[in-house]
Amino acid sequence: MKGLAVALALLLGLAGCAAPGYAPVSDRTSGRGAARVEAPRPTPQIAPSRNGLHTVQSGHTLYAIAFANGLDYREIAIWNKLESADRILVGQVLRLTPPPGEVEIAPLDDEPAPAAQPLTEARVLREPQAVLMPYSEANWAQVSKPAVAAAPEPPPSAPPATAPAATAPAATAPAGPASQNPVPTAPVEAWLWPVEGRLAGRFGAAGGKGIDIVGQRNAPVIAVAPGKVVYSGSGLRGYGRLLIVKHAGEYLSAYAHNETILVKEGDAVAAGQKIALMGDSDADRVKLHFEIRRYGKPLDPLNYLPERS
Repeated sequence: MKGLAVALALLLGLAGCAAPGYAPVSDRTSGRGAARVEAPRPTPQIAPSRNGLHTVQSGHTLYAIAFANGLDYREIAIWNKLESADRILVGQVLRLTPPPGEVEIAPLDDEPAPAAQPLTEARVLREPQAVLMPYSEANWAQVSKPAVAAAPEPPPSAPPATAPAATAPAATAPAGPASQNPVPTAPVEAWLWPVEGRLAGRFGAAGGKGIDIVGQRNAPVIAVAPGKVVYSGSGLRGYGRLLIVKHAGEYLSAYAHNETILVKEGDAVAAGQKIALMGDSDADRVKLHFEIRRYGKPLDPLNYLPERS
């Protein structure tokens, strides 16, 4: 009886070896040839600086560092003598304040540059009313002569019709915050809404530094204008999976709380291109938080996006 059981077990084993199919794959993450699915690496956090310094970590970009601190990325590049805004090194310590003796120059977008004005009245010439001279025959003879009317001085010539010299340097001034035109390079009418949905938070209110748009999970998020992706990650607290796109005219657009990001840093995107899917990462509900910034300053997106019916 015992021999019969052993023989039956051998027959079953041979049948199993001869059966077609593949051996089950164990859930192992080590060993050669084993399939591995790597989870996305967490993005190092970029918190606002408390001491005016920032140590660069892997995954940081100058644009994201400036975004987190409300600064213009070009100012940080100048303060740290960076050759390119696209190249910072891991471990590099960046200063986020102007060096000693350097004055921060704010952009003059709201006021026109001062211009010299021509004089509207003739110049007033003031001469002494009397001169004290020692007594002598010659001096007495001079002052005793009848006064001769002096020829009237010709009126000052009118200024040339050309622009005053004070406004000439504005045309050749180097590019910078003070010489930029506040109007977007692309017409405002050409900017697009980033997603379909209901406006739930306005600039300065529930939306804070931007607007909140409530919609459906995995709804397409599109680029509002052509530009270049300068940050993609989840390193800014409160923004979830975030995309920052740089546009002409030093404008930045930011898309937060995405479920999935479809582009990577360095990619050129076209207006209307799908760049992410709407989600609720680091948010209380499915929504897109959208911002427009220039020189580090948040702007009301509703002033740039077309009106909706």
